[in-house]
Amino acid sequence: MSSEPILLSKALASFDALWSPRIVTRVNDYDVRIAKVEGEHIWHAHDDTDEFFLVLEGELHISLREPDGERTVLLTQGAVFTVPRGTEHKPHAPSGAAILMFEPTGTPTVGDRHDEVPDHVDSTIGHALDNT
Repeated sequence: MSSEPILLSKALASFDALWSPRIVTRVNDYDVRIAKVEGEHIWHAHDDTDEFFLVLEGELHISLREPDGERTVLLTQGAVFTVPRGTEHKPHAPSGAAILMFEPTGTPTVGDRHDEVPDHVDSTIGHALDNT
């Protein structure tokens, strides 16, 4: 991890891959990840951790399967939302977005339970950020 400040706009400009988060820094045992997203992710759940989202650019929709049924939250630029552990969810960004996520180091992007992973979704625990 860098011992220098990281400009998120420069970090986002350093890669083009969608649904493929980059780790910008760590806080204790948590990764701070950024990603470019467009289209749909997959239904998945993280059994042992919440998942924090901050929209840096664009809009992110997160569909949730909750005890009372399905609902979708809309996050605009600057909005934050935490998906509770164990909740099935599916992020999607019809017009594209840049997001920041905060989750324990080693957390897979497709969760512990998930639908089949299509080619456009990177199943990873995050990639190192290059060229910042």
